[in-house]
Formats: sequence, C-alpha cells, structure tokens
Amino acid sequence: METSVLSLIPPVLALILVIITRRVLISLGAGIIVGALLLNGFDPISSLTQIFGIVAAIFYVDGAINDWELYIIFFLLLLGMLASLIALSGGSRAFGEWALKRVKTRVGAQLVTVVLGIIIFIDDYFNSLTVGNVSRPLTDRHRISRSKLAYLVDSTSAPMCVISPISSWGAYIIAIIGGILMTHSVTQYQALQAFLIIVPMNYYALFAVLLVLAVAWFKLDFGAMKKHEKLAIETGEVVDKAKGIPPGENMDVQPVENGKVRDLVLPIITLIVGTIFFMVITGIQGTEGTATILEIFENTDVAAALVYGGLLGLAAAVILTLMKKVPAKDFGMGLWAGIKSMLPAIYILIFAWTIIEIIGDLGTGAYLATLIDGNIPLALLPVIIFIVAGAMAFSTGTSWGTFGMMLPIAGDIAATLDITMLLPMLAAVLAGAIFGDHCSPISDTTILSSTGAGSHHIDHVITQLPYALLVALISIVGFLVLGITGSMVFGFMAAFAAFIIIVIVLKKIV
Repeated sequence: METSVLSLIPPVLALILVIITRRVLISLGAGIIVGALLLNGFDPISSLTQIFGIVAAIFYVDGAINDWELYIIFFLLLLGMLASLIALSGGSRAFGEWALKRVKTRVGAQLVTVVLGIIIFIDDYFNSLTVGNVSRPLTDRHRISRSKLAYLVDSTSAPMCVISPISSWGAYIIAIIGGILMTHSVTQYQALQAFLIIVPMNYYALFAVLLVLAVAWFKLDFGAMKKHEKLAIETGEVVDKAKGIPPGENMDVQPVENGKVRDLVLPIITLIVGTIFFMVITGIQGTEGTATILEIFENTDVAAALVYGGLLGLAAAVILTLMKKVPAKDFGMGLWAGIKSMLPAIYILIFAWTIIEIIGDLGTGAYLATLIDGNIPLALLPVIIFIVAGAMAFSTGTSWGTFGMMLPIAGDIAATLDITMLLPMLAAVLAGAIFGDHCSPISDTTILSSTGAGSHHIDHVITQLPYALLVALISIVGFLVLGITGSMVFGFMAAFAAFIIIVIVLKKIV
C-alpha cells in the first residue's frame, strides 16, 4: 500500500465526509472501516478484529496499561472535573467579572489569550487545554465566539512549541536533527545551534502567530469566522446551541453566589506549576547522570506529568469548592457533569487515534514521501517539501509522525544534491507539518484546541482553515525565494512582504 495511491482513500474519504456531513464520528468511522478493509483484503471479520485490536491497545498494550493515550484521556477527565468545580464554586463567573473591569475591549480579550498562548509554550496539549479554559470566561463576557477562541488557542500552541527549544516538541526535533547531522557528517554546528538557525526559516510557525495577532488587533474576521463572530456579538451566543453542548463545555452546573477570583486562579496555577514540575521530574528520571535542560525535556513523560498536575489542580478545586459548603449532591453532580462534558472529545480522540493507526499501516505517509524525486529542481525543493509535509500531516493527523518520517528524507535529499540546503529543507518540513496539522480534523491538537475553547470541533476546523491557508501562501512565497536565492534573509523578507500585503487586503475587504 505504501507505493499505492489507494493508501490515500481512507483519510481523504474521512475528510470529505467531515466537510459534507459535519458529523465527525461517522466520518472517521467510515475512514476506519474502509482502511481496515483495504488492509485485510476486504475480509470483514479480519477487519473488525484489527479495529478492535487497535482500540483495545489505546487502553492496554503489551501486557501493561498504555501510559500515553490512556493518560491523555485521564487528563481530559480531570480537566473536565476541574473546570466544572471552578464553575460550581463561582470562580469562572468571578474571574469573568474581574477581567471585564480590567480588559474592556474585545481586542484586549483576544490579545490576552494570544499572549497566554505565547507564554505557555512547554507543550501543545497543555497549552491548548489550559489557555482555552483560562481565557473562556473572559472571551465569553466580551461576546467572542468559541470558534474564534479555538483559533487563537490553536494558532499559538503548536507554532510556539515548534520554535521553542525548551519544550517537548523542541527536544524531540533537536534529537532528530542531531541524528541527521551525525549521519551526514555535518560538523559546523551542533543540533541545538542548527535548530535555532532553522527558527527564522520556519515561516508557517512565525507568521501563524503574527497573523493571529493581526486578526485580533485589526478585527480581520471573514468567511465562516465572520458568521460566528456576528452571531456572538449580536445575540451573545458564543457557541451554536443548536448543535448541542460542545466538548469541554458544561451547562448543568449552577454556580454559588459567593465565588472569588481565587477559585479559578489557584487551581489553574496549581495545575500549571504541578505539570511543569512533574515534566522536569520525569525528564530527570528518564536520563542517566547529569542532565541538561534539553535532555530533560527530551526524556520527559508529558502524559504522566499532565495527569499528576491535573490531580493536584483538581485537589485544589475540590478544597476551594468544599469551603463554599456546597451540598454533597451538587458536588457529586458537578464532578459527573465535568466528566460528561469531556466525553465527546474523548470519543473523537479515540476515533482519530484509530484512523491514524490504520493510515500508518496503510503507509499513507510513506506514499506521499515517494512523491519527492530527484527530478525536481533544487530551487523548488523547499517549497515542494513544505507542501508534501503539509499533505502528510493533514492526511495522517500527526505532525510528530511527519517530523519523524520527513526530516530524515529531507536530510538525505540535501546531502545528495546540495548540503548547504540542509537547514532550509528541514525548516520546510517543520513548517509544512504544522500547516497540515492545523488544517486536519483528525489532528489531536486540533481536537484539543476546540475542547479547551469549548467550541464544536467541526466549527473550529472550518473557521480556522482559511487563515491556515493564508499563512501557507505566505510560507510558499518565503520558501520559493529561499530556494532560489539561498538566502535566509531574502526568504524572510519576501514572506514578511506577503504577510503585509495579505493584512492590507484583508483590512479592505472585511
């Protein structure tokens, strides 16, 4: 399958059905079934057996608990209960009222969210869920749609993580780059230095953050986003209630009257500090002897740290809620409401993880990688690699998987044709992977960004897509100039000029 266009059928089918039906689970389910049938020669029994085996492995694999996917599910449940108790204790309402007095405009509320997303760059899962939950009371009060909030969150999570060396992403990428440099005997710079040189060439990540700032400041809402924003401003409906309760949202809890800002702030701070603390601890445990900060983040157990930090945050929320003398019945209903609020997101994640495993077995990524051949002109290689990496991340739903496959391929091509193009081509992989990840409905970061923001998943995908495509266009301009001139400065200047033009045009038409 890895050399066949047939390997594209399941992801393409799922994506088309998502857009047409707007029913995520049904669409992903169709892709899963078709993919399993292709893998098993259309034998229904073998196909169902494989699907059940993949789903079971999410919870239990190789005779032990799966401490990645299962821990992410645990963290979602913990976060749901945490958010529910914060609402029950009156913390969300109190924080919203407090913030409303200090952040007096819709632009200010959006910029606060963006700044939080930029600051919390340790991990994308952590960023998406935490920033969304913290910002939601503020953006709701300013009648900012949940779709807009999800876009603000998503466009500052992965883009910041991929350009920060001190993050779970940065450590992973630096480790891969180190192996590539060693393989091709590149000695003029070390892995960290190479990573830092690549950052200014990661046009998609840089201009995704710049565009989200411009969108917030200049009110550049268009397409589906403009409809959601208009509905929120005119009616106060920040989420389309006709579609039901979105993942991460809880409409069953009635808050107490004497809530305080601390009822939100203390649990969230405990969550953040606890998670970072356990990321460092598990990172140290994963290394031998004296460890650098990069080695710590390379070996950290993000999923376990999220669960431990979530437990601490939930404990703080429990204590503060019980201090309000909330009746036991209401307390129990609040916890259960928090769990229920996260179930839709968990269902989508399980389906997404399943289709990603199917796509991996089909070799969809490997097939896309074969589209790059030695007949492409050297000057076009960065932009071609950007597009292929984007297509791979879009269809497979995983930027990390795209990094793992495409970075070594880009390194091999550069070593064969022109070693001076090594870093630009690695930058193109990183940028393309983030682009595809942003556009993909089956990406876990896309799912978690909509969950953290309390937005319907498909609304987030459809409203964010036009902005992601604009940043991709900016990136293509940058990589074309970079490939033709070989100059990092000229490439960035071209991309920045394209960014300015797009902002000016948007200001005139919206």
